[in-house]
Parts: sequence; C-alpha cells; structure tokens
Amino acid sequence: MDRNQIREFIAKRVAKEIKDGYVVNLGIGLPTVVANFVPEGINAFFQSENGFIGLGPAPEEGQEDPYIVNAGAQCVTILPGGVFFDSADSFSIIRGGHVDITVLGALQVDEKGNLASWMIPGKMVPGMGGAMDLVTGAKKVIIAMEHTVKGNHKILKECNLPLTAVGKVDLIVTEMGVIEVGDSGLILKEINPEYKVEEVQQATEAHLLIDANLKEMKV
Repeated sequence: MDRNQIREFIAKRVAKEIKDGYVVNLGIGLPTVVANFVPEGINAFFQSENGFIGLGPAPEEGQEDPYIVNAGAQCVTILPGGVFFDSADSFSIIRGGHVDITVLGALQVDEKGNLASWMIPGKMVPGMGGAMDLVTGAKKVIIAMEHTVKGNHKILKECNLPLTAVGKVDLIVTEMGVIEVGDSGLILKEINPEYKVEEVQQATEAHLLIDANLKEMKV
C-alpha cells in the first residue's frame, strides 16, 4: 500500500468504531478522513472544537465557504440541523464528557496509554490545540496513525516526547493492526493479514500481548 492507501485503510477501520447517535471529534490530518467512511445507516454527530456540531462531507471543488472551517482550517459543510456556538460552549461539551469518541493522530503512544502528540522539542509548533481537553474529556480515545515513521517506532515502552495526556488512550489503529490498551499492557486484537505477528512486534518497541481470539483486521 502507498501512503494514501494506508491512511484510507486506517480510517476505514476506525470508522467501524462509530455507533449510531455518537458525538465524534476528529483531529486534524488522518483522523479527518474517518468521516468519509462511516458505515451506512450510522448517523453520527461530528463536532469541531472551534464551534459546531453537524459536520458534513467535504465541499465540492469551487463550492467552499471560507467562513465555514474546522479546527484544522479546512473548509467543511454543515448538515441540516447542524449548530454553531462559541468556543466556550464547545469546550464545555468536550470537558463535560459529552463526546463519545475522539480520534487523534500521535507522535508517540506507550504501553501505559500515555500520548505525545503536540511537539518535538526544538521544532516550531502552533500549540497543543484542543487535544489535551479531548483526551481527558472524551469517553473513548482512539489513536489513528501509521505504525512507524521512517522506520522508527511510534508505539513505545515509554514516551520520550512531551506528553499530551497520561493514561488516556483506549485503542490504537494502524495499518498493521488494532491494539487495545489494557491494564496489563498493549493487546493485539486484530492483525492486517498482510503481516505476521512477528512483523508487528518488530515494528513495536513495547511488548505486545496477543489476544487469544486474534482476528483478521477488516475494513
């Protein structure tokens, strides 16, 4: 798979976690693609922390409204019944525990469910954004990311970059598999049939526990 195919594969698998009626927040980058693959018959409410619920599909080329953008400054559409509100209300929704799932990218995740997603020391960054609030306020935190970066591990025994949150990650979805963060560590629940368990472990610094009912990853 090329990189676009990898991102689409991950997004399709994450979309299967979304249930009818869920309020969902998608982080910038790969997570935004998840909205394109919500299963038919599932009506979810997509929330953006800059102030709306009711995110629709990406606008057609030439039909963009520069005044309707998501938190990543991408032009979006609003579905009938969608609502706009100010940032204070938006973060009250997040901090009040009303978001069922947040899907975020990551620089690093470790075996304790710690997340580093906002900066690499020495590099210019725009800021943490709403990630810190989302990972502490959402009922379920899913990390959607490529398994490695330039051959380097991203799923570690312990994060070594500044943390976004401690012990808040529930599920990690990569092109290699689906990994659950459990009390005893990371559990490989599903595996992409293109890979062997040994290959997934080799690409993961943290030790993986293999689920007794390991399933094939399907999208």
